[in-house]
Amino acid sequence: MFKKLLTVFLIVFIQIVATAQSVKIACIGNSVTFGAGLAHPGTESYPSVLQKLMGTGYEVKNFGLSGATLLKKGHRPYSKTKEFAEAMNFRPDIAIVHLGLNDTDPRNWPEYKDDFEPDYAWLLDTLKKQNPRVKLYICKLTPIFNGHPRFKSGTRDWYWQIQHIIPVIAKANHAEVIDLNEPLHNRPDLFADNLHPDQEGAAIIAQTVYENITGDYGGLKLPSVFTDHMVMQRNKPVPIYGTANANQNVEVIFNGKKLVTKSNGAGKWKLFFPAMAHGGPYSLTVKSENRIVGLRDILIGDVWLCAGQSNMAFPLSDASTGKSELNSLKTNPLLRLLNLKPIVETNNVAWDTVTLSRINQLKYFEGEWKHTDVTSASGFSAVAYFFGKKIVADEGVPVGLIEVAVGGSILESWIDRYTMEHDEQLVDVLTDWRKSDFIQEWARGRADVNLKNATKTKQRHPYEPAYNYEAGIARLTDFPIKGVIWYQGESNAQNVEQFEHSFPVLVNSWREKWGYNFPFYFVQLSAIDRPSWPYFRDAQRKLQLNVPNTGMAVSSDLGDSLDVHPKRKKEVGERLALLALKHSYNKKIRASGPVVLNAKIEANGILISFNEHHKLSTAGNGSLTGFELVTEKGNHLIPEKAIILNNQVLLSIPKGERIKKVLYAWRPFTRANLINEAGLPASTFSIPLK
Repeated sequence: MFKKLLTVFLIVFIQIVATAQSVKIACIGNSVTFGAGLAHPGTESYPSVLQKLMGTGYEVKNFGLSGATLLKKGHRPYSKTKEFAEAMNFRPDIAIVHLGLNDTDPRNWPEYKDDFEPDYAWLLDTLKKQNPRVKLYICKLTPIFNGHPRFKSGTRDWYWQIQHIIPVIAKANHAEVIDLNEPLHNRPDLFADNLHPDQEGAAIIAQTVYENITGDYGGLKLPSVFTDHMVMQRNKPVPIYGTANANQNVEVIFNGKKLVTKSNGAGKWKLFFPAMAHGGPYSLTVKSENRIVGLRDILIGDVWLCAGQSNMAFPLSDASTGKSELNSLKTNPLLRLLNLKPIVETNNVAWDTVTLSRINQLKYFEGEWKHTDVTSASGFSAVAYFFGKKIVADEGVPVGLIEVAVGGSILESWIDRYTMEHDEQLVDVLTDWRKSDFIQEWARGRADVNLKNATKTKQRHPYEPAYNYEAGIARLTDFPIKGVIWYQGESNAQNVEQFEHSFPVLVNSWREKWGYNFPFYFVQLSAIDRPSWPYFRDAQRKLQLNVPNTGMAVSSDLGDSLDVHPKRKKEVGERLALLALKHSYNKKIRASGPVVLNAKIEANGILISFNEHHKLSTAGNGSLTGFELVTEKGNHLIPEKAIILNNQVLLSIPKGERIKKVLYAWRPFTRANLINEAGLPASTFSIPLK
């Protein structure tokens, strides 16, 4: 009996001593800290998970209160609650403060925004009075997604005002910042009500807090775009970057030069080697205190991002000249390929639960740099391959092609969430997208098939607005590129006006993310029996004129009346390459077909002038076809006579008709045949008469 009592006494004594020596962590906040919406907040809230991560040497307490405001004059000030009093009595050694979400309420921020900084300082000073040695962390806010009822009316803008103030407050009050927006802003699937994270989301918060407290970020890592055989952009500072444990020395050796840096408190590090001319191969060695990463066979050259939907993803093996190309293909040491291939295609099948989970986690694209050989080229984009092959042949420099393309994807899936949220038109495209008329009906239907087995109300999909940016493009924006080639639009052709708005937003947002005005060359939709396509092709023609540093490759002469995936990809890739060679490599070449300038009524008919030609002609030297006249009453007429005269096009006017505009290649499937001396075709166009 005595031995049992002694054992119990020792256990209790050890627990008391352990508690007395444990580091006390106070988690102060609102409903997100409390664990609102979780089935079991006592075990699933982020403070509860944090306790498990920190271990027995720490005592973590949850002082979260739903609805609490940081503002003392807010509708539920945290400073007047029992949770606040208990947190102060706890006298924490470490305090994690996550307040501000409820301050975006119209009852609070518009009235008392100027009090936010002093009220935050008061809270932190009060914590210091309880324990002068307390370590203070204040958190940038977890996301509020666009489905929140107050999002557009004010919460969106006030939320970001608070986000920008938080680092200022931290600096003034000698606190550290923990960014809870970064790991969660691209995970709407974890926020069923657009405000409160689910169990997985709470675990991500706990892991983020744990990493910031301990500095343990899993050791030295390089981004997935860094692999053997990669190409890095010439004539720009060469960035090497990654993560490591906090405040850890990182040594980088590249091209015989050594640079040393230190990771910051968030575990991130980045350094730059001087800009280099093309060359290689080089090796790269990155060292931290306990890990070495080595890469080999790295070239310096030009990197082109090749993105879009299925016609960009269309593999070389299926192109009309693909088999002959592969049969004669030898390893091309200057052409390197990074195929960020989707883990599953958007075919007409239901995806399994493992795939659905990986898609939610943004683990949709996988790939590593490869030499160009039969194996790597076979499944690579045919358009991109022929583009890169021609650039290498004409320039003699290494070229790296990064393919990231998704069959059927809408343009808006490639735009980042912040840009869409702050665009007064596109913000509505984000909302309930699977039932939205903003999204092409076919795309919504295919997503419904793929997601048949989904159990989450906000299951992700590659057709969802912002998804392909978050899963694919976001990982590349720190990696310098020469430019972009783009083939997409089939899944936006149902709404030309929306595309006219979205396309410049996409281009400008990508340039902003990379930080410079790179060229953006795109393919005009081909010809097929789909009624809206002439309007769409004409909109693309106008966009290349209105969006700076862009160029368009015409493909309507290569179309298939029944197949949205025409197989003549060599010509498309080479036409894109001509645009790049002229505008990005300063070659004095013809890079586009005849471009319409004006149409005038003359005594003998309608005379149409073009530029981008020395000599107009027709494909196959046949009779000129593809022109239509539109009368004042809107009727379409085929001119009886259409000829090339003095390097202009002359159209006859039917007797008694008054013509208001001229159309060219305006049929959904067209064999309009006007070309220039380089054999390049004219674009679909509509032009009023002068």
